Amino acid sequence: MPSLDFEHERDAFRHFYNDNSLLLEEAKESLVSLISALLRDNGEISFSKIEGRVKSREECILKFIRKYRSGLEQASENYTIRDHISDIIGLRVVCLYESDIKKVISEFESEFEVIEITDKSAEIEGTDATFGYKGTHADLKIKPPRSEFSEYRRFKDFQFEVQIRTVVQDAWSTLDHKIKYKKSIPQNLKRRINTLAALFELADREFLEIREETERQVEVAKESYEEIEKETDTGGAPPGSGQPKKFTRAPLDAFSFLRIANHFFPDFTFEDHKVDGFVDEIQSRRSETTRGKFNWYMKNGISAVKDYADHKAKNDGRRMNPFTLMRHSLYYSDPDTFHDIISESARKDFDAWLKENGHPNGVRSEQLS
Repeated sequence: MPSLDFEHERDAFRHFYNDNSLLLEEAKESLVSLISALLRDNGEISFSKIEGRVKSREECILKFIRKYRSGLEQASENYTIRDHISDIIGLRVVCLYESDIKKVISEFESEFEVIEITDKSAEIEGTDATFGYKGTHADLKIKPPRSEFSEYRRFKDFQFEVQIRTVVQDAWSTLDHKIKYKKSIPQNLKRRINTLAALFELADREFLEIREETERQVEVAKESYEEIEKETDTGGAPPGSGQPKKFTRAPLDAFSFLRIANHFFPDFTFEDHKVDGFVDEIQSRRSETTRGKFNWYMKNGISAVKDYADHKAKNDGRRMNPFTLMRHSLYYSDPDTFHDIISESARKDFDAWLKENGHPNGVRSEQLS
């Protein structure tokens, strides 16, 4: 029964903790696995890690003394220590972007019994007592029907706390703990710490805005190819004149690459890191490559390369993916510059097929501007 006898309640809490220490650890591991699976299955939440810990017995008691004991005893309100320590089991979800925090909360509201949601960031605004920001805390319990499943039934009475932070908030929190004497330092140091906290907050917002602008650019890349088509060989010399071809100077980047690649391979999904690496490969071999020039490389070579790919599929059973087709198109159109963008054995095989089938091996690089 709850009481106002601190020594009695402290001993009762110690007995509870000792009797359940292994179960608390098991619950923590189970909850980390459960939340990891829920957020992965959601598919719309970007997170970097999910981790957990069980607060030590004496740390729980010290927290109760620091935050609750005096107020409860002054109000003559009976208590048990366990009821006031919501984070005996504590988990942390570290998201990539601020917008993911709301998505995590929404997932929790759907999957768990929500005791309380606390926005720690809002709590500290306008005060010098605490610096930086703390993210969002959710006090939760397992609810039916999951609480009746055998793997969760033993934990259904445990309340647990989940801290939800961005990567930047998590980094700030780590550094914030290293700043000494935060409540009594001189005002000029407080201002410097607040300035640093503001920079961290700005970084969070910039990461989100950069992601949103990147996604917008990717969507634009899917919309229209005609704009780049107009830049291809504009003002060029007549075929066979031996004069350099002309291309406008808009540089090839990941977004213009996607416009061109999506035009030639509309049913293929291009992974962002592979796009980034491939554009870098192209520019490392010819730094002035424009999007018009890359489009010309593709238009000039893709027909022959696809014929060659059909030949390979029929004779060797090997299918060439779009990146391989583009590598061959680059080599076909500009063999001097892109000599090593395909392997030596691939070059020999491709050259032999071109010769056998009467294809000219592209044009020399000095003919391109």
